[in-house]
Amino acid sequence: MAEQAPPPTSAVLMSLSKHIAVRCAKVNREYMACKNKDANPEACLAQGDAVTSCVIDLLKDVNAKCPQQLKAYYECMDYYSNKFTKCRKEQKDFEEACPVSE
Repeated sequence: MAEQAPPPTSAVLMSLSKHIAVRCAKVNREYMACKNKDANPEACLAQGDAVTSCVIDLLKDVNAKCPQQLKAYYECMDYYSNKFTKCRKEQKDFEEACPVSE
């Protein structure tokens, strides 16, 4: 049985930031275009849901492929208050196990 994906805390999201930037780029651009066009928060709910879904799907996918490396990386990020410079070894191990891709 696959390990359950961790909750999307700031450390987890920071650890996945490069992956999110690539895999969710299209839905992020659509969301930002909507927000720039309309200041009404209700106007962009569908685009916001698409971004959330993309990130959750990515988290599940990455966790299924390299759960130990992801966990080591986000635990380091959590311990060091999301300072990338303190977690370069864990970042390298994670990115080698789960390379950034679309």
